[in-house]
Amino acid sequence: MAKKKEAKQISKAQRLAAKNARKAHARDSLQALSKLGEVVDGRYGIVSQPPIVVRAREFESMYRIPTDQLVDIVHGQRQAYRATLQVDRRHLLERVELVDMAWHVVGVGSGGTRAFIVLLQGRDDGDPLFLQVKEPTASVLEDSLPKSQFKNPGERVVQGQRMMQAASDIFLGWTKGHEANRYLYLRQLRDMKGSALVETMAPQTLKLYAGFCGWTLARAHARSGDAIALAEYLGENDDFDQSITYFSRLCAEQNDLDYAAICEAVASGHLEAVEGL
Repeated sequence: MAKKKEAKQISKAQRLAAKNARKAHARDSLQALSKLGEVVDGRYGIVSQPPIVVRAREFESMYRIPTDQLVDIVHGQRQAYRATLQVDRRHLLERVELVDMAWHVVGVGSGGTRAFIVLLQGRDDGDPLFLQVKEPTASVLEDSLPKSQFKNPGERVVQGQRMMQAASDIFLGWTKGHEANRYLYLRQLRDMKGSALVETMAPQTLKLYAGFCGWTLARAHARSGDAIALAEYLGENDDFDQSITYFSRLCAEQNDLDYAAICEAVASGHLEAVEGL
């Protein structure tokens, strides 16, 4: 009976994985345009959704950045970014023109850094390309380890992703920011990435998904590190597995405590927040 139930859960997990794969394939620039775009004066532009999305045309009033100056900055940055791409990808980028850009608030991990989305267009309205521009900072490991060989944190992030990933975004590249000590890297906003709702998974589904994640992470470490040294360090027993499990549990507990503290600060008025976004 238990084996039959387990087989049923695995079959359900496989169907869910196939469904998520189909959904991920639909997450491209056309899908992004349907959610983030609007027609303005006969051309597509980015929909303003402050404070999450603030269009370039609103920068002057909100951030005191003249629009003409911003356009010049973007074009200069674009040339520097193109130089970091492979020739074939650079050729593709030459086929599109800049249409609009916007300030874009992203996830918690990028809090406090700058992020933008850029809308480019090819032959017509049905040929959009959304790029995401993010600001990386110095690695936290640099306080304890030697500094990175890359002076530009954007290059460090990009080269690291190219090394670890089996297939990186074809438009993944970097540039130096307009201001001193500001660096940027770019990638597609939607390049068929998928996500999984782990909180709704049955135990067997979660186990299967965790296995996929484990193999993916192991492959990334094997590509970027010394695979033999890593294998020797891990050993043949489950000591490392137990340590990671214990550490993960502590992280989850700390996340709960941090979230409770933030909610309390917001409720008491000590922290200003916009809810329901």
